[in-house]
Amino acid sequence: MTTPETKHGFETGPTSVSEDQVADRLSIRTLIDAYAHYADSREPELQYGLYTPDGRTLVYRESGESEPVQVLTTHDQHVEGFAALSQYIATTHFNGQSVITSLTSSTATVESYCFAHHVLANDDGRTLIVMSIRYEDSLVKTTRGWRFAERKLVIVWTDNRPLRP
Repeated sequence: MTTPETKHGFETGPTSVSEDQVADRLSIRTLIDAYAHYADSREPELQYGLYTPDGRTLVYRESGESEPVQVLTTHDQHVEGFAALSQYIATTHFNGQSVITSLTSSTATVESYCFAHHVLANDDGRTLIVMSIRYEDSLVKTTRGWRFAERKLVIVWTDNRPLRP
């Protein structure tokens, strides 16, 4: 039976966590933060390096969509997809909560949230595009550390507004 304390991977009651699990949880959070950092610093090769060799990314424009609008499976597709952020004069990704819903010594399932801010320059001035993103990740622990085997990027909502100088 699922209780409020364990639903969606939350454990709010007394629990014992091994040192290995603590290290894995910290490494997983570092992986998620590195993805955002490499996106904002426009380092698509390093961003792709956070994936397993057969890792893939699926992009959904809205919650509840059954089919992704974009699927990246190869190195070149990922690098090209990540490089698309160069159309913006600046981006800032703020990572929020991450819930590890499953964790073994070699695999993990994680749901995490992000507010992604994109500044776009156009003929009318600058526009701020804010996206609420939910990531649904399947991770694998490799000899290089935790890596994305699959990353589902779900755009929950988007807001566009003029940005004043």
